[in-house]
Amino acid sequence: MVVSRNEKIEQDDSSEYDRKSEVHAFDDSKTGVKGLLDAGVTKLPRIFLNNQYVSEKKSDPDVISAFSIPVVDFEGLGNSAAQRADIVREIKDACENWGFFQVVRHEIPLSIMEKVLQGVRQFHEKDSVVKKEFYSRDITRKVTFNSNFDLLKSSAANWRDTLYCVMAPNPPEPEEIPEVFRDVLIEYTEYIMKLGLTLFELLSEALQLKSDQLKDMECAEGLLVAGHYYPACPEPDLTLGLSGHTDSGFLTIVLEDQIGGLQVFHKNHWVDVPFLPGALIVNIGDLMQLITNDKFKSVLHRVLAKNVGPRISVPSFFRMHFQEGSESRIYGPIKELLSDENPPMYRETNRKEYVTHLYNKGLDGTSLLSPFRLQK
Repeated sequence: MVVSRNEKIEQDDSSEYDRKSEVHAFDDSKTGVKGLLDAGVTKLPRIFLNNQYVSEKKSDPDVISAFSIPVVDFEGLGNSAAQRADIVREIKDACENWGFFQVVRHEIPLSIMEKVLQGVRQFHEKDSVVKKEFYSRDITRKVTFNSNFDLLKSSAANWRDTLYCVMAPNPPEPEEIPEVFRDVLIEYTEYIMKLGLTLFELLSEALQLKSDQLKDMECAEGLLVAGHYYPACPEPDLTLGLSGHTDSGFLTIVLEDQIGGLQVFHKNHWVDVPFLPGALIVNIGDLMQLITNDKFKSVLHRVLAKNVGPRISVPSFFRMHFQEGSESRIYGPIKELLSDENPPMYRETNRKEYVTHLYNKGLDGTSLLSPFRLQK
């Protein structure tokens, strides 16, 4: 009888494996996944073993390539009402059927995008002494570095380290941001905020609302920029870079390098998101699904671990954060979208309740919206 690597790990789990101790030891090192590789690890540590993913691969090993994520070209956006209307229709279709689309010719210079990716990589490849200064699980801090925000809650850790920067509405002081990433992050944030406002206008129009409705609802007020670093994994078939999840906020804009690995769950299959030079990936978040009363879809997505790397990605989340000081702001389905035929699908929630639920829940592969959904 041949015993596979993951079956052997499971046998170890049932005997001497103290997961809690190993998780805390990993966290206490403050060096993340990159620190494991620097220490010479050649086998996947057990805290990263994702049995659910291994089982899914056995039962449904195929990734469907027949589907293609929509691509929206922003060229001509400001040239004519007809061109803008065409773009709005494409975005509406993508948000209703996919929850994801790629944007090309979006006016963020390629040189800036490349510098952002380079800055994230340079931070994560700094000496561990430098990175440890930023290592924290204090979710009220504006700049933190750690591995897996839900490490202490999840059943399987992801093969990923992350630098988090809360850039709006109250950005950190420049000196709080790692020097190697500071200037380009501040510049990139300005571009992302501008693009985000444009997207919220287009989404408002796709919902047949006033162009400034989503902006007036403060959907673009909060911005969290994350710098993900996915090192090459010694046993990528046993773990994930980022577990299947939906994003919590209103909208996410993702910059990534050419290595790939992002997958979207579409029509009951995982679909690869191909690398498109110069493009940015946009996806709907749970709060957008809530306020649009299920008109726009927030869908599951994940990132595969790979034996090459590092993979760098920089998602910019338009969402709330703990220290914003307006915890009582209420969000519920937009009244103009409701009718007798389309009653509210969700109850109202405030910022404090919603964000607290996010951090308590972690990335468990289920929708963040379940507690807010009204019974039919």
